[in-house]
Amino acid sequence: MSSLDWFVLIFSLVGISAYGMFKSRGATNIENYLKGDQSIPWYMVGLSIMATQASAITFLSAPGQAYTDGMRFVQYYFGLPIAMIVISLFFIPIYNKLNVFTAYEFLEKRFDQKTRVFTSLLFLTQRGLASGLTLYAPSLILSALLGWNIYYTNLFIGGIVILYTVAGGSKAVSYTHLQQMSIIFLGMFIAGYMIVHLLPDGIGFTDAIKMGGKLGKMNVIDLNFDLSNKYNIWSGLIGGFFLALSYFGTDQSQVSRYISAKDLRQSRMGLLMNGFIKVPMQFFILLLGVLLFVFYQFKPAPLFFNNNETQKLAESKYAADWQQILASDASLQEASRKAAFGLNQSIQSGNEFEISKHQAYLVQTEKERLALKKQATDLMKQNDPKAETNDTNYIFLRYVIDYLPHGLIGLLIAVIFAASMQSKSAELNALASCTIIDIYKRSFKKEASDAHYLSASKWTTALWGVYAIGVAMFANKLGSLIEAVNVLGSLFYGTILGIFLVAFMFKNITGASAFYAAIITEAMVLAMYFFTDISFLWFNLFGSLLVVLLSFVFQWFRPRKNLG
Repeated sequence: MSSLDWFVLIFSLVGISAYGMFKSRGATNIENYLKGDQSIPWYMVGLSIMATQASAITFLSAPGQAYTDGMRFVQYYFGLPIAMIVISLFFIPIYNKLNVFTAYEFLEKRFDQKTRVFTSLLFLTQRGLASGLTLYAPSLILSALLGWNIYYTNLFIGGIVILYTVAGGSKAVSYTHLQQMSIIFLGMFIAGYMIVHLLPDGIGFTDAIKMGGKLGKMNVIDLNFDLSNKYNIWSGLIGGFFLALSYFGTDQSQVSRYISAKDLRQSRMGLLMNGFIKVPMQFFILLLGVLLFVFYQFKPAPLFFNNNETQKLAESKYAADWQQILASDASLQEASRKAAFGLNQSIQSGNEFEISKHQAYLVQTEKERLALKKQATDLMKQNDPKAETNDTNYIFLRYVIDYLPHGLIGLLIAVIFAASMQSKSAELNALASCTIIDIYKRSFKKEASDAHYLSASKWTTALWGVYAIGVAMFANKLGSLIEAVNVLGSLFYGTILGIFLVAFMFKNITGASAFYAAIITEAMVLAMYFFTDISFLWFNLFGSLLVVLLSFVFQWFRPRKNLG
């Protein structure tokens, strides 16, 4: 990176952190620190909700996901707008009426302490691990592409987030989210513009989209019903709905965003704003991957995008084999570039015969390149059994490093850091809230001064930050990170949602029935993950419905009290 890139990067990160701490200065009690005195306007609530979900994984991994697998991942979000409406109508009024710090406070009021603590522990387990992944994602990729030490990168990002989250609490999280999302939207828009701008003369945005469609990347809708198919309209609408309902309705990292709003109306408007914007935003981010795929039909494309692994191979005893693979790939790409120009001309002229011919050739060439890539990754494994052979997460940033001018490189790397910081700060704030309110204050220190709880909240925030850094230090071999983090969430969210559905809808079911139903359900969801090939999105539906069903079963067999 040039000095200009470093200036843009450092100015962005320091400016965001300083602004957040300045705007949130003066937190004097636990309510101000954890809830921001419920003074956040709706548009900041909406941006903060999106920012909490849209980690660096979203902006690093999603374009690579579309590059390799097409647009079908967007179906994962189709159930989200419906979930936002349901939460606005039924969840938020309850939280608002009870004036809770955490979503799980409601469960003790409705059930008992053990159900509240168990649910909170499920959240802490899932979100604590996920916070490590959101930190690990940018550190891993930036260290590999830029030669930075991954451990120092983890410490740098984690340290900045811990600093301003501990200093400012919930308000700092919300105010920094506004600035971070502004940088992210600007950076991703510029990245998309530059992809199209760098295409050969005579090929524009519409041409690139049409070519992407002909090459199988605009597969937005899949109507086939298959439980083992990760992304189709049914898993997106049904499984995605239950996942979004649990994530936005019961995950403290999201609940804390909208309970900090000024009033019920502001909370609802912020949540609905997320529902309307999230799907188009995710569509655009994935579309960058399709545009990149078309871009690399005309430009030299790395056979493997993780430069760190290819460099190790080039310096190994397999260097000659690697060079032979690269020579074969160069020949394939030279021929495919001619076919790509031919496909574009055929699409513009509407010649269906020529379209089919060039399309078939490019598809076949892609299969041959994948075979060469498999040979290369096999060599990587032989050279180093610990080699990372999945390069999905490196595709977008490799384009940034190779093709964008200085200054823009710094801006796009600032986007990666900002996205990581925004999600991590909300996670740390939520983890601290649950630890203090649901565990510490409820079970260990029931009566203490507000100053004590404020101090404990800050220390807990810092400790969770250190824990996340520790998880990031040991995380590895996760494949597509955007998929990995959603799989992790799906292992817990169904059970958590089921507990809340019982609490909201079935007043005759007691805490003991819901508690034991949740324990059995969580064990069964984990068994499904390890021993079946059912797509992870369905775990959310299965988990939530099984908690409800088993709660009824346990309630039915509970001894009836003598009413005589």
